Amino acid sequence: MTDIYNKETIEKQIRTKWAGKPVHFADTVDSTNLWAQRLADEGAAHGTLCVAGYQSAGKGSRGRSWQVEKDSSITMSLLLRPSFDPEDASTLTLVMGLSVARAVREAGFDAQIKWPNDVVVSGKKICGILTQMRLDGNRIRDVVAGTGINVNVRSFPPELEDKATSILIESGRPYDRAPLVGRVMAWFEGFYEDYEAFGDLSAMKEAYEEILVNRDKRVLLLENGNGTEGTARGITRSGELIVEQDDGTMFTVRAGEVSVRGLYSYV
Repeated sequence: MTDIYNKETIEKQIRTKWAGKPVHFADTVDSTNLWAQRLADEGAAHGTLCVAGYQSAGKGSRGRSWQVEKDSSITMSLLLRPSFDPEDASTLTLVMGLSVARAVREAGFDAQIKWPNDVVVSGKKICGILTQMRLDGNRIRDVVAGTGINVNVRSFPPELEDKATSILIESGRPYDRAPLVGRVMAWFEGFYEDYEAFGDLSAMKEAYEEILVNRDKRVLLLENGNGTEGTARGITRSGELIVEQDDGTMFTVRAGEVSVRGLYSYV
């Protein structure tokens, strides 16, 4: 397998109406999210996709640095110009998470979702998503959904070996990245349009819960150093995690408010 990964090979795999159109590609960029925001400031259209072979200043959740070796992963950011309210934009991270999981499953791997948006294979993280919104007053100017997928990463630092994996590690062989980009865009376009039509996750809630690795498992919710235990039961139509306490009472948690962990492992 030859992993030919450039603007032309990616464009050939994009078979959508708007998601992933046009494609911008760079061998090296500071951050695909920052790049997409710069293009947005220049008038780039809804659906514009920025892809890089390497990003020197990539960021993950909670401001953590996120870097992988060059030409080993998918690092891409999709520019969106939603018409819905700002409070609904955070749910797009779940929409992208489901899209990546479906794409990875379609490629032959048993991908699941660790709420809200980490895609996992064999109980280890294979994808992370960082969604960033900018406002004009009380309206959305743009949303950038940044996605990093570990494809041909051969190894991880010791502190991440029990938490992260890649398609190459799981399959024992390298994988062509361009078709996977196309699959993600195809799934995302359909799910995004459903989200716009319904105003929530109604159309994809069942699909999301079917592959939710936390479902019916004990979880630890961490907030400001404090931990609360419970059993995850699924998600609401707005993407909140439903947690059952030991006394049977239910409560919900919004993405970004807490960190969710398994009691004895990453998931």
